[in-house]
This record gives sequence, structure tokens and C-alpha cells, in this order.
Amino acid sequence: MNTHEHEAPANKDDQGDANEAPIRSMFMPQEQKDAGSGAHQHSADDGHDHDHGGHASGAAPSAWKEHWDLLTALAILVVLLVLEYGFKYELPKWPSLAVNTIAYLLAGWKVLRLAFRKAIRGDFFNEFVLMSVATLGAFVIGEYTEGVAVMVFYTIGEWFQDAAVRRAKASIKALLDIRPESVTVLRNGASEEVHPSAVTPGELIQVKPGEKVALDGELASESASFNTAALTGESKPDTKYKGEAVLAGMVNLNTVAEVKVSALFKDSKLSRILEMVQDATARKSQTQLFISRFAKVYTPIVFALAFLLVAVPALFVENYEFYTWFYRALVFLVISCPCALVVSIPLGYFGGIGLASRNGILFKGGNFLDVMTKVDTVVMDKTGTLTKGVFRVQQVVPVGLEANELVLITAALERNSTHPVGRAVVEYAGKSASGPRVEAVEEIAGHGLKGRVDGKDVLAGNLKLMKKFAVPYPEEVAQVTDTIVVTAVNGTYAGYITIADEIKEDAADAVRNMHSLGIKTVMLSGDKQSVVDVVSAKIGIDEAYGDLLPDGKVAKVQALKEQGRHIAFVGDGVNDAPVVALADAGIAMGGLGSDATIETADVVIQNDQPSKIVSAIRIGKITRRIVWQNIILAMAVKVIVLILGAGGVATLWEAVIADVGVALLAILNAVRIQKMNV
Repeated sequence: MNTHEHEAPANKDDQGDANEAPIRSMFMPQEQKDAGSGAHQHSADDGHDHDHGGHASGAAPSAWKEHWDLLTALAILVVLLVLEYGFKYELPKWPSLAVNTIAYLLAGWKVLRLAFRKAIRGDFFNEFVLMSVATLGAFVIGEYTEGVAVMVFYTIGEWFQDAAVRRAKASIKALLDIRPESVTVLRNGASEEVHPSAVTPGELIQVKPGEKVALDGELASESASFNTAALTGESKPDTKYKGEAVLAGMVNLNTVAEVKVSALFKDSKLSRILEMVQDATARKSQTQLFISRFAKVYTPIVFALAFLLVAVPALFVENYEFYTWFYRALVFLVISCPCALVVSIPLGYFGGIGLASRNGILFKGGNFLDVMTKVDTVVMDKTGTLTKGVFRVQQVVPVGLEANELVLITAALERNSTHPVGRAVVEYAGKSASGPRVEAVEEIAGHGLKGRVDGKDVLAGNLKLMKKFAVPYPEEVAQVTDTIVVTAVNGTYAGYITIADEIKEDAADAVRNMHSLGIKTVMLSGDKQSVVDVVSAKIGIDEAYGDLLPDGKVAKVQALKEQGRHIAFVGDGVNDAPVVALADAGIAMGGLGSDATIETADVVIQNDQPSKIVSAIRIGKITRRIVWQNIILAMAVKVIVLILGAGGVATLWEAVIADVGVALLAILNAVRIQKMNV
């Protein structure tokens, strides 16, 4: 598992607030739903009591009904304003107080309740207390209508903010949660429709053209074409053949296909991916954590400044009027509400996670979006990352035995290896590889395998293996530029088999685009230096190192870190786990094929395209740019209106309009991330 610090919300100190959060993650585990950090986070951890019934949009009919009290208060406010400014009629003092109090309580009773709950726990410095003090203060000095207006517009702003966050999370959920509700399973010679969770591994399911595959499995039909866009972001059809893996979420394109199920519904790759993205929305970025810490300091300072704004002028201002300065302090409190910051920032990161998911890239948290913006060096494994990892035997060069015998002995031993090179030899040997009796197999990391095949001591691996066991070999073998598997039998060199891999189509473009972003590229491989040099020359890698054992890769990455480099390591996330842990960001290629990859990496690229590395970096930069745009916008507007309010220029009306307005502008800026192209 990666050693990067994964920030997550801390538990609330009062479970009584567990049902007060309006912006609950609609798919977050319950223990995370009840979590919180900071005095007034608007993400999945605050204490608002605006339950929108789970709707992604505040425009849903039930949401309107749920806000009948707020809408009634708004209607009363509009009537009072029309009477005052349209007909120049003001209600007498006591009837006005009664009507405005009713409207105020309808709009703000939830805010007042939360302010009271937090206050009795000693938490006075939060936005609920802030808004309660400001609006009740307006009533104290007789500004009833303005007090109602502040609470009404503040609560409407909260409603819109909650709806925007819900919509952002719903779009991520809709993007990924594409699991069918039913599946056709073949049982006892007949087909029946059942929920996917009722199907067990080993059963056959039938997928008609246009249907989504409901469960992971292997194709039982001869062939079928699938659209994998929902999983990989690629719309290009992918033809599968009998025995090849088919994953939940793929769409059958052309013919009825039968799939032999290999995993339970809850254990499918798609379910794992969905779970990972759900968890990602709860893992905070450093910017979010900073704003949370900032809010804890900011709000007490605001209260102190508001108090000083009332008290200090009494010492220096002639004809001091308490009403005037108290009103200015109320304006100060209203505009200081940090809603725009604490809503738009997590919303921006939700948008970045959603944009990445739409492009087949899974970030394990907003913190890794930040990490990707700092990357200046991308270190890549060769096999499976820059090359396809689909090896084919090219040449068999035996010494002292027949070619078939060399292949048979080597393949028998390599059956115990998961390395692509070993699998290529086994595939070349065919069924005959399972004939010999193999025992005492031992894998030597970075070298190869040793064991006994039909009673003979056999070594199969690279030249480092031969050197380790002092097996002499012809000098010309070291000059072979292709990948080779060298075999020794009973301590005697027996020949070699050449293996060829193929560079991925977009590898060169990916490296070129990284260079355009000012990113240094490095390739690390356990393969021969001659092979590594050929591949690096073809795709333009800056530095390439071969003949590396796992600890050699760690040493290279450590050396880069000591130079002050910010490193993303791209590999399979399993064999290179130590390097992944050492890098600032671990990126797994082809994560759909490996549960271990999903567990290990910080970022998972769902297909095998190196070009997605560049997309991940760009998405990180886009997200960070928009988040900082919102921070600057919110702070600039607040500072200006705070100054105007302190100087008596801005009124409560202008304060609440500026507060809600800047929050909505920041939200609109944040949600546009998901519609961008990378």
C-alpha cells in the first residue's frame, strides 16, 4: 500500500449532528457521512440541516415542497418590500415586528437551532452563530426587514450551494454506477432474469446486443465486440475472443454473447472502481485542509473585529451613535461568512475527479489532483507501460540439445512465473509445457527462476541469473539486443530464446506532450540495457536505465528525489510497489486488470494508454487553477465589501447580496470543470 498520507475528515464530536448535513455524499459510507472537520465545512462534514431528499438538483418538485417554509418567508418578504417601496406603506411597529418575526423564523429556524447546538458545546465561531448574531442584531436595532432579508437570502444561497454539490456528486455517480439492475442467467437449459447479485461464479450469463455486461467473467462465445467507453474513456470497439476477460460495464455491440461469471457482483472491477471514487470525494486536498484550518482562525478574528468596530469608535468619534456603528458591525459579520470558499473549493475537486473519471482516470482523492500539479518528473516502467507487454517468441538458439527440448524445459519452469516474458515462452510451447515434472521452483527477484525439471537442475532467466550461479555463456549472447530468456541445465549453458515486445501507439506522443509541459521523462526497467536503449530512442525518453533489480529502481527514484524532483511513477503498481510508495504519486496502468493495482496506486489509468498520464496532469492543473480563481474572487469581494461596510457605505442588503452572489459565481466556475476537454 502506498505510504502517502491520505487525509480524511475526522469524526464529529457529537453524533447528534449526524443527520444535520445537507451535502452528504450520496454514496459515501455511513461512518464517513457522519464525519466532520472544521468550524463550517460545507462538504460532507458540516452541520447544516437542509435535507434535500437526495435530489441532485434543487429544482426537483419534492425539494420545493421540502423548502415550503423558506419559500413562504420569501413570499412574505416580497410582499413587505412591495408595500414599502411600491406603495410607500409601512406596517406599524408591532404588527411589523410580528410579521417579520414569523418570516424570520420560517427562513432561519434551522440555522438558529444549529447555532444553539454548537454554542452549548462551546463552538461559538462558526457561520451559524455568525449569521444568527447578525440577523438578530438587525432586529434589536429595528431593522426587521433587513434582518429577514439576510436570513432568507443566506438560506436560499445555502440551498443552491447544496444542490450544486449534490449535482456534482450525482454526475460522478451516474458516470460510474452503470451496473445493470438485471441479468439473463442460463440455468437448467433455460434463461431467467435475476438481479446480478443472485449470480454466482461459474454460471453462464447471456448478454444481448446493446446490453451492458453485469458481471466480470470470461467470454464463453467464440467472439464478441464491446464498447468499453464507460470503463476506459475510449469509444473504440474492443473485440474479445473465447476465454478472454470481459468486465462489468462493457456494452455488447453486435451479437448475443455468453459470459462465464468469475466474480460476485460486489467484487467486480466496476464495483471496486465505484467504491474507490466514492471514497475519493471524502479525501481532502491540501487546499481544502488549509481552508478548513483558515476558517477556524478567520471566524474568531471576524467576531473580534466586529466587536472592535462597535467599541473603539466610542473612544474617538464625536457624536458617537451606537446604532450606526452596531449596524456597520452587522454588515461586517454578514459579508465575512466564508460560504463561497468552503463550498466552491470541495466542489472544484469533485469536478476534477468527475472529469478524470469521464476520461478513464481514477484519482483516489482530491489531494492527488494537487500532487499532479507539482510533478516535474515522470518515471515509467517499460513493460506494460510504454510497451504493450504482449511478448512473442522470435528465435530459439539451443546449445547441446534440440530446439524443441530447450523450449519444453524452459516453458515447464516458466509456467510458475507471472512475468510477460515467461508467459510468452509458455504460450509458444503450448500444451507440451505441462508435461514435464517440475519441483522445488524458486523465483529470484530481478533474475529469473530456478528449479528441477524431470530431475534436472534448470535455471531460466536473464544473464544476471547466469552470473549469479557462475554459469559460463558465450560472449556474443550479451550482444543480443532483443529480450532473451537464457537457460542452463545442470549448471551448463543450454541456449537462449529471444522475445519481442511492441511499443504502444501513443507512447511517443505522450512523451512529447510531457516535454511540452516541461516534465522530465525517465524509464526504469529490469530488462537489458540494450533493449531499454532501443525503446527509449524510439519514443524520446530523456533518461533510460536497464538491468535494474527492484532495489535498483528504488535507488534511482531516491536519487531523483534528493535532487528536489517531484515524481510520478507509472507502472503496474504491484511488482514496483516500493517505487510506487516512494514516489509523490503512484500511477497504475491498466488498473482494470488487477485488484492489487487499484489498491496500490494513487491514480489508476483504466486503459493502457500512456497519453492518459498527460491528461491526469492537465486535469490536476485545471482543477487547481479554478480553485484558486474562486479563492481570489471570494477574498477580493469580501475585503472590498468589508471595507465599505466598516466605512458605512455598504448596507446589510449589499452585504448579503455580495455574499450569496460571490458564492454562486464561485460555484458556477467550479461546476464547469466537468464539461472541459483534456
